[in-house]
Amino acid sequence: MKQLFLALMLAFSLMATAQDCQYSVEDATPGEELKTTKDYLMYEKVFAGTSQFLFFSLSKSQGTPILNFQLLSKSKDFPQQYCLDAASKVYLQLNNGKIITLLSATEDQCAGLMYDNNEKNNIRVLTGMFLFTKGSLEELEKSQISFIRVKYATETVDYIIKKDLQSEAMGQKYEPETYFIKTLKCIK
Repeated sequence: MKQLFLALMLAFSLMATAQDCQYSVEDATPGEELKTTKDYLMYEKVFAGTSQFLFFSLSKSQGTPILNFQLLSKSKDFPQQYCLDAASKVYLQLNNGKIITLLSATEDQCAGLMYDNNEKNNIRVLTGMFLFTKGSLEELEKSQISFIRVKYATETVDYIIKKDLQSEAMGQKYEPETYFIKTLKCIK
């Protein structure tokens, strides 16, 4: 009876864990396996008619884990243009004091400019992919992040990460500090 109870508890906990993972892309074609988690808001700044949002998602493509990076800027004026190149990096400072470096897998990509007729905003979207270095996944599974530094093609920008982020624009609560702890299991 005890073994049956333990087996049921184990099955229930595995199902609950699996339900935490939400994917925007999931392809199980042999030799081309791809999983991508949904975009997650890591940083938001809304000030004086200008908005900036930093989203992360995780992919696993043919066994390689990838961080998908997206920077979205909205403004009545023209938002600053950022670019990524082969030398770009994402630095993640962990609460345990360690710094994780992710390497760019993107070649010369600049934010595209679009116009939103409904809200009369100029919008820039920059997307890129970054590779995890050896041992970084294990560290990210154990410790929360407190700070993100992005080395763009021409400058470096710091993003302070909040424990709880109540998004004005999305109308939703996010917990960016624990993003990797909660999400890395989804691409294993």
